[in-house]
Amino acid sequence: MYTFSRTILIAIAFALVGGAFASASAQQTYVQCGTLLDPGISLEPVPEQTLVVEDGRIVERQEGHTTGGDADTVVDLTDQYCLPGLIDMHTHLSNEFEQGGYIEPFRLSPTNRVLKSAQYARTTLMSGFTTVRDVGGREGIDLALRDGINRGNVVGPRMFVAGQSLAVTGGHADPTTGYREDIVGLGDVEHGVANGVDAAAEATRLAIKRGADQIKITATGGVLSLNADGTRPHFKEAEVRSIVETAADHGLKVTAHAHGDEGMQRAIRAGVRSLEHGTYMSDETMQMMIDNGVYLVPTITAGKSVADSARIEGYYAPEVTEKAIEVGPVIQEMFTRAYERGVPIAFGTDAGVFRHGRNATEFEYMVEAGMPPAEALYAATYSAADLLDQLDHLGTLEPGKHADLIAVHGDPLSDISTLHEVQFVMKEGTIYKQDGAPTPQPYVSR
Repeated sequence: MYTFSRTILIAIAFALVGGAFASASAQQTYVQCGTLLDPGISLEPVPEQTLVVEDGRIVERQEGHTTGGDADTVVDLTDQYCLPGLIDMHTHLSNEFEQGGYIEPFRLSPTNRVLKSAQYARTTLMSGFTTVRDVGGREGIDLALRDGINRGNVVGPRMFVAGQSLAVTGGHADPTTGYREDIVGLGDVEHGVANGVDAAAEATRLAIKRGADQIKITATGGVLSLNADGTRPHFKEAEVRSIVETAADHGLKVTAHAHGDEGMQRAIRAGVRSLEHGTYMSDETMQMMIDNGVYLVPTITAGKSVADSARIEGYYAPEVTEKAIEVGPVIQEMFTRAYERGVPIAFGTDAGVFRHGRNATEFEYMVEAGMPPAEALYAATYSAADLLDQLDHLGTLEPGKHADLIAVHGDPLSDISTLHEVQFVMKEGTIYKQDGAPTPQPYVSR
């Protein structure tokens, strides 16, 4: 019995030692950076750094340009600026608005639309955005896209999705607003339309059942919906609170689309985590956001893009054209006031309202509005990861975190527009783009 037990113990010891040796000799990737920009750690650039990557995560950050053993991979970015993978906190990868876009749901099946979405996802990743928060899709396209990316069937950014946005009858995100009722019927809880406290809770539970990572509500009217109201409050405060509390029971947070000030204040008092757009935000509301730690996701690019498109004859329906021209110029001015006052800001673009892949334009507008480039990068890395509750995994290039890394030739701190020319993209240790070109990806059958 003693001999047998001793044999087992020796076998276990060898297994443990062997495991240690196997771990120590596992293949690693050494990413040599000319200059490292990691705003969540320091707003100052750090020259000549090497990041050691193993099993999709950063395991070490070394001074100088180092290499490993013969089996290891070395990525030479010594003439480039390396940054954490960028995070866009407001995208719509399930669509891309274009002239005549209001009829697309009636013209294309969900199957066709998800195929288009796969291309939008790929374009977004190649633009340097390794993570997105997708805040509103229909017919489950965003949920399917996220799952396809997670399985490896689709190339795209890591997605945190909301599914169908929650709305009131006739409100922004009611999918039947502006269409004939005898054709499309009336929106109900099945379609994210909730009237009253109980219905609000039911719609939230249904979104969670379908796989939402967060809940998105439309607290006020919007710009591109087919009604004349763009700013009035929609949900009652008690309804928003019902949504927030129901989501919290399941560990989820709520974000609120809002252009008008009253709707913003109701949402803040009810406990939302962030406000999207914030167009007509008052100083009082800004202070409420500071006091409650509520993030602003400004989407300046969307405001300017819809204003530009509205000047093209026939691009939007007449009721949308008027709102788009009015709202566009206001968002950037609001952003300046919010930044100067100290409102927490996370980067977000509303990509899908304009063409996917142009997400970096938001950086230019933020800097133009008075935010220094380093702080704009902070908003798209550390702050965005904080808003996602993902700081343990994202937002900085620290050991233990996902190896999400991009690189550009120019210095973003002196010319933020260099982020339009991303040369290198790594997500969870896999290289998707190198020397400015996509890399071949293996077929995944699972």
